[in-house]
Amino acid sequence: MRQFGVVLIVAASVLYLNGCKTDRASKESSTIDSRTSDLAKTDASSTTAPPRIEPVNNSQDKRPLIVSFGDSLTAGYGTEAGQTYPDYLQAELDSRGYKYRVVNAGISGNTTKDGLERVNNIIAMKPAVVIVEFGGNDGLRGLRIEDTRANLDKILQSLKSSGTKIVLAGITLPPDYGPDYIKQFNATYSLLAQKYHVPMLPFLLKGVFGVDGMMQPDRTHATASGNKVVAGNLLPFVTPLLTK
Repeated sequence: MRQFGVVLIVAASVLYLNGCKTDRASKESSTIDSRTSDLAKTDASSTTAPPRIEPVNNSQDKRPLIVSFGDSLTAGYGTEAGQTYPDYLQAELDSRGYKYRVVNAGISGNTTKDGLERVNNIIAMKPAVVIVEFGGNDGLRGLRIEDTRANLDKILQSLKSSGTKIVLAGITLPPDYGPDYIKQFNATYSLLAQKYHVPMLPFLLKGVFGVDGMMQPDRTHATASGNKVVAGNLLPFVTPLLTK
């Protein structure tokens, strides 16, 4: 009996320890899942965040449309409503007497492939002008230059064929991506601007990137102040395409 009692105690101890390990593993798994979920949410916020797109079927607003078509730099990631570059561009145009409505069709996390999938929706809006801003996410993910260039080419071709006027906004990459990759990446914008004879802003974040107060802590997205500068950067490229 004494030996049997010892066996029972040992067995109970093993079950207890296994239970603790299982519970600990469950908690650790839960923590890892939570961290993974947080990362997924962070990534999802840059890929599936709803765009700030104004309704276009506004029977009371007959102004022709300027569509800002791009990724998080257009969507205004990390800023409050009314602080995106399209918002500031609208204010600039209003102050100069241009009767156009700026629509924000930016979606955070979009690549050129995503843009290509959305371009027919943009064309369906029948915009007077489209500001095309894509490529940053392609570059940051190290996607093939050939694919980025082909997607952007098809976006511009589709818009051009629809009869809309286009402004192409370029972006560049941090130096750690290597000079060869960056050179080819940057050349994409100038080559396509020449091919389709469209005005191009070489660097959307000119006067913003690296300037105190103009960039968010992620060093990727502009602050509200930075977005105001971006609107000013685009203004000279947009206004020649408009009429008063």
